[in-house]
Amino acid sequence: MAVSKCTRLTGPLIKQLLDSVDNVLFDCDGVIWRGDQAIPGAVGVINLLRKNGKRVFFVTNNSSKTRKMYAEKMSLLGFDAKEEEVFGTAYCLAMYLKTIIKLEGKVYLIGNNAMKQELENVGIQQTGSGPDLIFGTPSDWANVPLDPEVKAVVVGFDWDFSYMKLNRAMQYLSNPDIVFVGTNTDTRLPLEGGKAIPGTGCIVKSVETAAQRQAQTVGKPSRFMFHCVASQFGLDGARCLMVGDRLDTDILLGSNCGLKTLLTLTGVSTLADAEAHQKSGAPERLGMVPDYYVESIADLLPALQG
Repeated sequence: MAVSKCTRLTGPLIKQLLDSVDNVLFDCDGVIWRGDQAIPGAVGVINLLRKNGKRVFFVTNNSSKTRKMYAEKMSLLGFDAKEEEVFGTAYCLAMYLKTIIKLEGKVYLIGNNAMKQELENVGIQQTGSGPDLIFGTPSDWANVPLDPEVKAVVVGFDWDFSYMKLNRAMQYLSNPDIVFVGTNTDTRLPLEGGKAIPGTGCIVKSVETAAQRQAQTVGKPSRFMFHCVASQFGLDGARCLMVGDRLDTDILLGSNCGLKTLLTLTGVSTLADAEAHQKSGAPERLGMVPDYYVESIADLLPALQG
């Protein structure tokens, strides 16, 4: 399959690519659904990949849902997905703390209920979820009470994020022995109609800035995201295809881990974005150039039906 990067995937090339892989990893929003609507043809693609003997997994940087919640959403949209096939950053963060850090103690959580639940599912207790209202004077803030059992600060999407949470995280992280982990670095979450909202990366960056420390992140494009899937299912990276809509997360993850990569143009990144990375020649940008691109994953249907 010696073809140049950023090649449009059509005709016989689709079958060649699918024959070269055993496992297909999909991002979710912008790839198999947009908002609360399945991308036309996506359900058929997933079902036919399984019928053709491929294993299918779903990897998302969204930390606001548990694996169970994602599986339930997929079922409502018509996808046949099992909970164990879903790898969100709430789950992957819990697994990172449990299996890599081997954390013994609590975490200070800047996050949400899904993260709290995934942590508790692996036996890790947390403090910090919910609002933390400001009180007192700057001297009080600098001497805010800290839980001595806390051994890590973890940061994900938190709609209750506040100055006091930022301050409390900073005070914990002044101890160099406290582990610092973030779910992902996505700075903007695109919405329909060209709108966007701040992403988790903005929260992670603010804590990094205050603490003057850098978080270890577990979401795409971190290699740990693939490791989390591969270690549980025995995946060979050379026989995997990563399908995504973002060059800086999905495609870069694939490049980092030696996977084949496919960009779908139903989400965030454009073909012009990919071509600009390719033409730049800059090593730090070439990892964001996909092997292939399609207008939509529905473009795979003819080859799968044939």
